[in-house]
Amino acid sequence: MIPFDLAEPRSLCDAIKLLDPDDATVRPLAGGTALMLMMKAGVFRPSKLVSLRLVEPKYSMIWASGDGLRIGALSTLSSVERSAEVRKHAPLITRTMLTLSNVRVRNVATVGGALAHADPHMDLPPVLIALGATITIIGPKGERRLALEDLFTGYYETVLEKNELISEVEVPAQGSKQVAYMKVTTGSADDWPALCVAVALEPNGKAVKSARIVVSAATVKATRLFSVEKMLADAAIDDKLLANAGNAAVEEAEILPDIRGSVPYKRELMRVYIRRAVCRALEGEGAH
Repeated sequence: MIPFDLAEPRSLCDAIKLLDPDDATVRPLAGGTALMLMMKAGVFRPSKLVSLRLVEPKYSMIWASGDGLRIGALSTLSSVERSAEVRKHAPLITRTMLTLSNVRVRNVATVGGALAHADPHMDLPPVLIALGATITIIGPKGERRLALEDLFTGYYETVLEKNELISEVEVPAQGSKQVAYMKVTTGSADDWPALCVAVALEPNGKAVKSARIVVSAATVKATRLFSVEKMLADAAIDDKLLANAGNAAVEEAEILPDIRGSVPYKRELMRVYIRRAVCRALEGEGAH
């Protein structure tokens, strides 16, 4: 790696002041798990890294409020995995963490860094979107809040300005919702997936009152499937409806081929796993 400057500000506001919106070689450094690999490969050559490890501890805290769960963006994935508050208020996140990469990565990687990196193969974005999460973004002009689904604009792309940072993730109280997350890997359970499907359903007797359906890994970004959600809303779930939902998902999603599968293969996966994830949510079985 080529030499670079390292700044270690003591506050998030000071960190933002050090970020240059006109210089792409100045980057924030949270966990650094992805950034360091890019630097070692020569894909990214920074002139300056702004470390966030010494900023206010509140950005690494996890706490519950009356409105739901709040996760500081500098919380490590391991701290989220071990959090009693997360396990109580959003157990799907806890179960998902068990196969998110490996323990070495989870001990270092942060929630905010993982979201800002916008890798479509990551487990957290589809799960958090299905749970209705919002994020707080801080920049020179102050704070703004955003639905997490609106953060991602494309393949490794977000709406974040170069001098903006994610400060917090908020997950609303889930009430009676039934949720599930499934991912398909061709290797070990913690390998990069070929497809991820996250589902949150609000049941109404034997029917579904409303649904949030999110897919990723096979797509350019974590993507809500609005046509499928509309199809499931106020409907009794049966085999015909689930088959139609799978077909609608394939039509709506922008599927990309990669080393984990061709477009036809991923389309068939999506048809199968939309059905399985909806059924798993209805059965209350959670993540797998």
